[in-house]
Amino acid sequence: MTTRIDCDTCLVRGLACHDCVVTVLLGPPPELTIEDEERRALDVLAGGGLVPPLRMVEATGAVPVCDDHPGSATDSPDSTIGPATDSGHGDGLAFG
Repeated sequence: MTTRIDCDTCLVRGLACHDCVVTVLLGPPPELTIEDEERRALDVLAGGGLVPPLRMVEATGAVPVCDDHPGSATDSPDSTIGPATDSGHGDGLAFG
């Protein structure tokens, strides 16, 4: 007996992907297409607290600027990340 698994025909696709054996074995599906009308509907539902908001962040190639956290590495040209050093905790690394 052979079982054909086609995620496109799954009735709970999206709702149950996170704990499906297919996702565990093969990883999440590479892409999900949502039309503009569906996106607006999701925004309304999320605004009403009925579903979590869409957490997708599209890559644009630009470096993000963080205005909410002064002194962060993204808003100060002088800020740098120091080299890894021994922290003395036996792990061999600490960041300073």
